[in-house]
Amino acid sequence: MSDRSKIEWTDATWNPVTGCTKVSPACTNCYAERFAERFRGVPGHPYEQGFDLKLWPERLTLPLRWKQPRTVFVNSMSDLFHEDVPEDFIGKVFEVMIDANHHIFQILTKRSERMLAWLQSNFTLASNGNGKPAWPPHIWLGVSVENQNYTWRIRHLQKTPALVRYLSIEPLLGPISLNAGLLDGINWVILGGESGPHARPMNPEWVYDVRDQCERYSVPFFFKQWGAYDQYGKRVGKKRAGRIFDGRTYDAVPNSLCHG
Repeated sequence: MSDRSKIEWTDATWNPVTGCTKVSPACTNCYAERFAERFRGVPGHPYEQGFDLKLWPERLTLPLRWKQPRTVFVNSMSDLFHEDVPEDFIGKVFEVMIDANHHIFQILTKRSERMLAWLQSNFTLASNGNGKPAWPPHIWLGVSVENQNYTWRIRHLQKTPALVRYLSIEPLLGPISLNAGLLDGINWVILGGESGPHARPMNPEWVYDVRDQCERYSVPFFFKQWGAYDQYGKRVGKKRAGRIFDGRTYDAVPNSLCHG
């Protein structure tokens, strides 16, 4: 957790929950698990419990103390909609995000079914007298999609009341076809390859296909990294592989990336 992040598409991370469990192939080489497990058993360390799920109520108000507006990635070391996170705790996280409306909050999940069910129970698209609040425009929602088999998560995202919806296609593990239906209502696509000691290679043709589909349907495209393998399929490490794609960097963000 930090008010300054090295993640290319955000400014800061906020982890009121840490730890997670695997739900799909993208989780196989989880960077967060690899990091957390290094400290399992270290007395007093924030990851003394390794990657076991843990709630941190004392961290809830942290964004309220950050006076400078920034984009905040929520639970970079967990999943807010993990089945073991109590509903009332999710509600407390949202209360803080609503109060700290000088920031933009970026929520990302692989558990799109629970996300959709929780949001439909607690928010509406507009104030209509049903007792539910309208969706806060400074809270963005995203789902992770690693190959074609998991594009069903996008359908859940499209049904949410979020005004900014995004896809994190990282690590990209296979070709993905994002037709007009799957990109309908999607405001941003982030794509990247896998890094780490057991990283799986990413075929450059898969990257071209997603980039071209985003351009066809006017969806901002952000290329985060090649990962452990460069664009020629050679394992060179994340730093050397870089993020130059087709002769340039792709850093597009949603038009609504503004604070206040």
